[in-house]
Amino acid sequence: MNASVLVTVEELQRTLGGDQPPLIFDCRASRGDESLPARRYLPDSLVLDLERDLSAPPGEGGRHPLPSHDAFTTTLQAMGVTPERSIVVYDDNGGQLAAARAWWMIARWAGHPAVRVLDGGMTAWTLAAGELVETAAEPGGRSQWCPAFDDQALIPVGALLERGGQLVDARALSRFRGVEEPLDPVAGHIPGATCRPCSDNLDGNGHFKSPQRLAEELPRAEALTAYCGSGVTACHNILAYAVAGLPLPRLYVGSWSEWIRDPARPVATGD
Repeated sequence: MNASVLVTVEELQRTLGGDQPPLIFDCRASRGDESLPARRYLPDSLVLDLERDLSAPPGEGGRHPLPSHDAFTTTLQAMGVTPERSIVVYDDNGGQLAAARAWWMIARWAGHPAVRVLDGGMTAWTLAAGELVETAAEPGGRSQWCPAFDDQALIPVGALLERGGQLVDARALSRFRGVEEPLDPVAGHIPGATCRPCSDNLDGNGHFKSPQRLAEELPRAEALTAYCGSGVTACHNILAYAVAGLPLPRLYVGSWSEWIRDPARPVATGD
């Protein structure tokens, strides 16, 4: 397993008791009427919220556009992030619900050298009888880190069909085919895309499949672009490429929720 992007429960438990524990970010996204005050957290977890910290307000750029460089720098500084201290991010769905997005934003986009996703997430931690606490931690102090953002890691909508290469859609097959669309007003997919549901990156226990298995399954092309509904689960596919040791696709952040805002853009259905 690629130790640079994933961390096991056992590894994390050992580092928590060491001299240089990582910063830990709880990236669980709210769903439905979930009662947030009832949540429990890994020890010393800071909350990194999808809507508040990992996205700009929804609009022309889709449901979860990226924050500006300045806004995300302010967020990272407020959390005390520095390149010298490693980071672990987790959620409750194997990285699919915003932990992979946080990994992509902090590691790939902002250039932090040591960000890992907790393999198996909260489920794996709980099954291993890992300690949980009632409240999230508060940041210990601001940092002065100024990331060098790499905007080559993403691709804008205007260049997608010309320079995006093979598009890889992370949504469920039923949404890709246009059979159903629970979140956006138009169903279907971007013409020419192939479907790789992000859930296929995980085994039956919610852990990432082996690097060898992922390398066999993931779509290959000279140029790849990952997208989904709003640029969140697409990051899970990019993370899978990293686990497999393959070149990383670029991210189309606006994804389907931006694509369909212009009725002149083509829409495909079926396979």
